[in-house]
Amino acid sequence: MTHAATARRLDLDARRREFPALADGFVFLDNAGGSAVLKRVADRVAEYMLTTSVQLGASYRPSADAAEKVSAAQAAVGRLLNAPHTDEVVMGGSTTLLLHLLGEALEPSVRPGDEIIVTDIDHEANVGPWRRLERAGAVIREWRVNRDSMDLELEDLDALLSDRTTWVAVTHCSNILGTVVPVAEVARRVHAAGARLCVDGVGYAPHRLVDVQASGADVYVLSFYKTFGPHYAAMWADRDLLEALPGLNHYFITDTPGKLQPGSVNYELVHGCGGIVDYLTDTGRALGAEGDDRALMAAAFDAFTAHEDALSERLLSYLRDRPDVRIIGRSRVGNGDRVPTISFTVGGRPSEDIVRQVERHGIGIRFGDFYAKRLIPALDADRNGGVVRVSMAHYNTGDEIDRLIGVLDDAMK
Repeated sequence: MTHAATARRLDLDARRREFPALADGFVFLDNAGGSAVLKRVADRVAEYMLTTSVQLGASYRPSADAAEKVSAAQAAVGRLLNAPHTDEVVMGGSTTLLLHLLGEALEPSVRPGDEIIVTDIDHEANVGPWRRLERAGAVIREWRVNRDSMDLELEDLDALLSDRTTWVAVTHCSNILGTVVPVAEVARRVHAAGARLCVDGVGYAPHRLVDVQASGADVYVLSFYKTFGPHYAAMWADRDLLEALPGLNHYFITDTPGKLQPGSVNYELVHGCGGIVDYLTDTGRALGAEGDDRALMAAAFDAFTAHEDALSERLLSYLRDRPDVRIIGRSRVGNGDRVPTISFTVGGRPSEDIVRQVERHGIGIRFGDFYAKRLIPALDADRNGGVVRVSMAHYNTGDEIDRLIGVLDDAMK
């Protein structure tokens, strides 16, 4: 990345024009629930379905063309993740489904007494499949949030790890706290104990450039519908691990990733996902960056982070000044340790009441537990019926946050 790229600011108008859903004036601040979709992604899905919607594997030209498009998009997703090999990327309908399939594939290898560590801050997608392995004799241990710091403390993980630990499952970024977990350090400790690490990157991928190699994870998952694309997902896993797993597809499909993609992938959605990488690299070029796709995407995410940090601090500053508000998570932006997913409660008021009042003004925020069912009672937010969550993306504007603050002021009177 060039120095010019780091100095140039994000052209927000140009970025917003890439997302048709943003054009109607509605303020969309529920991005952690699902981002706006790039027009170029939708165009690619339509183009595939209207011109190349044939079965792969035939010798005729349209089938060969379709295979080339799907293969190119899979390779682009591999670059997005920094996967060492494209065939390590398994794709499917959702991260919930992919982690369920992983659990099914791992179950025959579970020995009674194997210990698996899960957290109480994760989305249930990265908890349920591991807890179901209890039926094969696994012992589930829970890495619990510190109620005071609202962090997962590494010392608490150390106390849980043992020579019987086989897997640790943790989020890269909480979908309620907005906190970025230092997964590379987690991986170091997990691997030192002889165990493997599964990371849920769904809340991280829209805000930072994923690097599965730097993360130290053995398995890493993300959802494209929260990263500007279609309702589809990817799971990267180390090739040796994938090759050792039993297949879940037809008995004669033994290659990776096919053996863990029952019924094959959705071709048009895979092709559509390639548009995400195109958008990110084009954004990097517009910022003046040079280099390969990873360098261009890094420049884009650097600019996204700077903009999102400014939006986050704008809202957090307002919330910090209100004595009736409890911020659920870190109350300040600093050192890249939080993303613009901001949750809070207001006194003894139901969170739903706040959200219902805000949405009357054409602003979409949300309330609830967001499938992090165990975190809400752990932090005593269940008394409010869950948290109020405001989740921003790089295409949101300062004016939108100011508009939200004005509406919140009335709603929280």
